[in-house]
Amino acid sequence: MTPDSFWTPVVLSLEVAAISTAMCVVMGGAVAYAMSRRSFPGYALLDGVFNLPLVLPPLVTGYFLLIVFGASGPLGRLLESVGIRFPFTLGAAVLAAFVVSFPLFYRAAKLAFENVDRELEGVAATLGAAPWDRFRTITLPLASGGIATGALLAFARSLGEFGATIVFAANIPGRTQTIPLAIYNALNIPGGESQAIPLVVVATALSFAAMLASLRWSRRNGGEA
Repeated sequence: MTPDSFWTPVVLSLEVAAISTAMCVVMGGAVAYAMSRRSFPGYALLDGVFNLPLVLPPLVTGYFLLIVFGASGPLGRLLESVGIRFPFTLGAAVLAAFVVSFPLFYRAAKLAFENVDRELEGVAATLGAAPWDRFRTITLPLASGGIATGALLAFARSLGEFGATIVFAANIPGRTQTIPLAIYNALNIPGGESQAIPLVVVATALSFAAMLASLRWSRRNGGEA
């Protein structure tokens, strides 16, 4: 294995995981906050939809993404009309990682927002604080521990994503081949164990570091509470 063939999937995995986690924090944070503050008809159903990728087999999730974003899918046709194509691209790998890691971030962030003392927000409102100011100075800081924990879990899950990625983004070296796909590829080659082992070590180290950081955040947040 050449240095380039080794580091390319590692760098690609880190890139995919970083973008996926950023999407989780931005979009998942907004969804988690809204779901923690509102109750409406169909709430349980929508909450179930947000959590569904957590229990679906990743291959099924990838197939759904392919149906929706494929050339004949509803969103796929719309995007291709403006020159955007998702399947078998880096964007597909990011989207697959985002979808499967979203529930982990959503659950942690939603719980963090629910645990914020609403009376503190009420006091700030009576003192004239605008909604954004209350969120920025009270809600977000108090929920930051859970949000950080969710982000680290999402990052670790994105690093390990395999099933949805191989279906929706394929296994294209240098384009969509992340660490798990490179390991799978190596293990399907006679004598490929020697190529797979270094990648297994890197994947384990990265995942362990993310999990350890998540546990530290979780314990620190629990200790402060």
